[in-house]
Amino acid sequence: MSANRNDSSQNDKLPIRMLHDRVLVRQESGEGERRSGGGILIPATAAVGRRLAWAEVVAVGQNVRTVEPGDRVLFDPEDRAEVEVRGTAYVLMRERDLHAVAADRFEGSQDSTGLYL
Repeated sequence: MSANRNDSSQNDKLPIRMLHDRVLVRQESGEGERRSGGGILIPATAAVGRRLAWAEVVAVGQNVRTVEPGDRVLFDPEDRAEVEVRGTAYVLMRERDLHAVAADRFEGSQDSTGLYL
């Protein structure tokens, strides 16, 4: 796996190279109002318990084995380090801090749930 990769939404590569088992992700915009499964509007100020968040992998270090750029990963937003590169906020974490991976490459697999747990 190449340590310096770009995602499909950027034309040029990020000016960084991830090291070891580090994963750089762009968190999906989960801020603001959201709707429950029943259609009830939940305001952004509503208190919720510990909630995991989804993000898109942007770059990985050379020792990362289970995720690739473009994958969606589930992580705990309380255990994170944020960094800004070219005006975009990213989250930096270790591969072991990821809880699940959702990727198109798992769809054709036997016993696939869509998540690598």
